[in-house]
This record gives sequence, structure tokens and C-alpha cells, in this order.
Amino acid sequence: MPAEVIRIFSDLHYGDRSSRITDLAALAPLAEGADRVIINGDSLDTRAGPNPAYTAQTRADLEGFFRQWGPPVTFLSGNHDPDFTPLHYLDLAEGRIFITHGDILYPDIVPWGRDAPVVRERMAAAWRSSPVPWGTASLAERFAVQRVVARSIPQRHQSEPNRWRHLRRLATDMMWPPWRIASIMAAWLAFPHLAERFMTTYRPGARFMLAGHTHAPGIWRRPEGRIVINTGSLCRPFGALAVDFKAQTLEIRPIEQKGAEFRLGGVVAGLHLAPANR
Repeated sequence: MPAEVIRIFSDLHYGDRSSRITDLAALAPLAEGADRVIINGDSLDTRAGPNPAYTAQTRADLEGFFRQWGPPVTFLSGNHDPDFTPLHYLDLAEGRIFITHGDILYPDIVPWGRDAPVVRERMAAAWRSSPVPWGTASLAERFAVQRVVARSIPQRHQSEPNRWRHLRRLATDMMWPPWRIASIMAAWLAFPHLAERFMTTYRPGARFMLAGHTHAPGIWRRPEGRIVINTGSLCRPFGALAVDFKAQTLEIRPIEQKGAEFRLGGVVAGLHLAPANR
């Protein structure tokens, strides 16, 4: 009997003009060959925004599409869709694979974003009022605080319907003042280190961590033997990866736009699910 294929990718950002998805039907080929799909956060933006009707319609469209898509889909939450699902992380392969969106790695959720100072203040206030100190909080307790704060941060450029206003607001939110670009680069460079440190604390038996969030796809082999995979995003300008977990192997393939459809490219890495070092 063929092994079950679990396919994992993230960061659709459906409804955001930055997303390359203009028609959900374009995702249909990504179901081919998968027995189960996990979409690891930021499938859409459910936070409060200036156009609630658009946000509600986007959510209804996404839910309706994936109900009829084919393989069953498990959604995990991200910082843009913190209330879309109660699931914030998953463990596969008896704990050797840990999957979460990735914003939990950063105390200010999006350290390069315009809202980072507000997030830091709200996170600090939330932990001051928490009965459990941050240093002793469980993973579930950390997510409980993180998701409440994420819900409190409103949409900005994400729900702007006009293309040119969207570009202007995106540039303002992400690239001004100029030091914000340095913050983006610093967050990218820190990502694999933060992921490994997080695994050491909360998932010491895991060998693989799969995340998204930063929109910068990559694979990092860490000195301790762990492997960190970022599946990127279906937003411009960067690319996305999909990870197929089957039997004892993780196959990593790019998600490529072929005309009006998104399809999987060839295998760029095959990783064996060997026992963790510790």
C-alpha cells in the first residue's frame, strides 16, 4: 500500500494584492498526489480592517473553495489569521517534525513591521497581566498571549483595493523609514537560529521545523543536527516551497506559477527522517 503523502506549505495571503493568487482555482494542481494538506498560517487576513465586508467575503470564498478541493486540509493559524483556526502548531512523525507558522519565534511578531513598537508594548502588557510568567509559560500559554495581541493589530495595506494606493501603502509600511529594510534583513538572518533555540526549549526531540512567516524560503542545517525549513510565501516578490512528507522522507519542491495555475516543480531536496540527535 503506498505511503500517505502529507503536503505542507504556507502564506497564501489570499485577498492581499501582494499575493499572486487572484483566483483560488489556480491552486487546484497543488492537490494532485496529496492525501492530506497542511497550510501553515497566513492563509488570509482575518484581522479588523477598513473593509469588513471584503474580509468576510475573502474568508467565505477561501473556506468554500477548500471544502471542495479534494484532499482534507488542516489550517494552522498565523499572525494575519490568528482566529481562523484554533490550531497553532502540529507534531508529525512521533514528534520528529514540528510545524508552526513562525511568528512565535519573534517577541514582537513582525519585528520589521510598522506596528512592531505597538506589538512590543502590547505583548509586555499582556505578560504583565498573565498569571504565568513568560519564562515559565508553556507553548500553549505563549500562543494564547501571542494570538490575542495579533488579533489586536489591524490590517494596513493588506485590504487596500486600489492597486496604486496599495503599492504606496505597502512601501510606507515595509520600507520607510530606510532602517526598516535593515530590520527585515536582521529578521531573516536570525530566523534559523531562533528556530533552533525554540526547538531546544519546546521540542527537544524534533529534528525538523517547518515554518513560513518571513516570506524568505530556505533550508538550514543546524550544527546540532536539526533542519529548519521555511516554505516562503505565494506573495511577490519571493517564492514558495512545498514539503511532501511520506514514509520516512521529506521531499521539498518549489511552487511554480505556470500560466494561470500553481504547480509543483522538481524535487530540490530529499531529507531522511533519521532519529533526532537528542
